[in-house]
Amino acid sequence: MKSKQRNGGLGHSASFLLGALLPTLMLFLLASDRVGDRLASIFISSLGNGPAHQMISHANLSSAEKEERFRGLAELLPKVATDDGTVIVTSVNEAWAAPGSLLDLFRESFKNGEGIAHLLNHTLIVAVDPGAMSHCEAVHPHCYLLEVTSANVSSANRFFTESYLELVWAKLSLQQRVLQLGYNYLFTDVDVMWLRNPFRHISLYADMVVSTDRFNGDAEALTNAPNTGFYYVKSTNRTVEILRRWRVARSRFPPTRDQAVFNEIKAELAADELHIKFVFLDTTLFDGFCQFHSKMDRVCTMHANCCIGLENKVHDLGNMHGCRLEKLHEQGDTVGEEESRVQVDISRQVRGIDGTPLTIGVYNPELEMSNLAEPHE
Repeated sequence: MKSKQRNGGLGHSASFLLGALLPTLMLFLLASDRVGDRLASIFISSLGNGPAHQMISHANLSSAEKEERFRGLAELLPKVATDDGTVIVTSVNEAWAAPGSLLDLFRESFKNGEGIAHLLNHTLIVAVDPGAMSHCEAVHPHCYLLEVTSANVSSANRFFTESYLELVWAKLSLQQRVLQLGYNYLFTDVDVMWLRNPFRHISLYADMVVSTDRFNGDAEALTNAPNTGFYYVKSTNRTVEILRRWRVARSRFPPTRDQAVFNEIKAELAADELHIKFVFLDTTLFDGFCQFHSKMDRVCTMHANCCIGLENKVHDLGNMHGCRLEKLHEQGDTVGEEESRVQVDISRQVRGIDGTPLTIGVYNPELEMSNLAEPHE
């Protein structure tokens, strides 16, 4: 009898210990900063049968299928990543990668920025068509072909066209795979000029750090207007789930682009069991044409958002780049004075699609939502 009681007591003890260990194990999985496919699948299966369990086809691929779809990516990422496992990612089609187009300006901005030329070595350029891949390989060591065959994405696709939407959504599938392979990434549109090192201003405590078209002064406020043309994601099980849910949510808000869908679901991601911590970037440091500031002596990046047409993006960013180089080569100026004078020149150069000057620094929602060109408005 005593033996049975002893055995029963041991059984209860074992059950208690198992019950105590399971939550600890789940917390460990959620906190992991490096995500394997197996861990990700365990986490996703634990979320139950709610809306997050509705998976689009590519989000539920086996490891072998993922490896086949993203062939060579796992071998390429270690060559590109920084010491802490972070990869800068941008994407181009043939029009944006052509000589004299946005890719050339993008790369030149690193070379002429303040101590950021080395970051080009950690930049993965994703080509979405063979023409873009050919142009990329001619100028850059780290190129990856993610061919989009469902639409013609090679030309300067207009905002909200079918080909444009296919292009912006295709990039998310690759970014999800980057996270699953255990790498953090900073995605940047190719129409973003880099001036200084942005990593100095990216919070280590955030799951996702996002640039803004309009910054309201509170970096953690969900009321900020996000711009997914520049954002950082830390590799964890929870952020893999961000990308999965983001892609699934496309069907809830058709037809629209990734940025609009993200804006719709960001509060859900912050409030539900994921408890995602978002940080939004100040436009005084991560500037753009939507909310342009008077000085550039601290600006890390300049985004050609609220600028209409690929030709005008190239023109305006080209003028900005040229003016900045000219001022920086003048003798006797301080850096702050040079940057301030560059701002004056830029304000005279930005044009609309009809060639008329645009007023930058004043937010215009009609301009932002008009027929804007790629990569992001």
